Amino acid sequence: MRKPKRKINRLTEYDYAQNGAYFITICTHGRQKILWENDTFMETAEVGASIARPQHPPALSEAGKVVEQCILEIPKQYPHISLEKYAVMPNHVHLLLLAQSGQSGRPMVAPTISTVIQQFKGVVSKRLSRSIWQKSFHDHVVRTEHGYAQIWQYIDTNPQLWHKDCFYEEPPHEP
Repeated sequence: MRKPKRKINRLTEYDYAQNGAYFITICTHGRQKILWENDTFMETAEVGASIARPQHPPALSEAGKVVEQCILEIPKQYPHISLEKYAVMPNHVHLLLLAQSGQSGRPMVAPTISTVIQQFKGVVSKRLSRSIWQKSFHDHVVRTEHGYAQIWQYIDTNPQLWHKDCFYEEPPHEP
């Protein structure tokens, strides 16, 4: 029996080790909401409806704190990668990474963005003693200053707009 062909989720013929800005989204396995504290969600009445809204700033769970710590370590592990912006959401993380080689050009063996993310996910899994991530991740190569500004704004406001996020699911209502 033939297995379905897996969709390619990286740009073909693009060098992911080259200088550039990269917007990364990594989801938890099964999109489990394990990165924020359960009490981060407050019920707020709005026009007769009850909507879950995060507190400001959202309280990270123990797993979320480990994820954040590992995010902050990326530039230490990879000096040519700077962490421009990030957000830890209940079931995913957003990263805006900037890869910049030194003045002499890119390092002899520059890790690709895939390698950086694979290592990040591995470190988180090791520290938590379990894997929490989906198999792959989503990336977007940022090509313009306008695109960079839009992504920066999106990451900056994403925690406050969690209830409008494409990864948001309504909490179950108590009978």
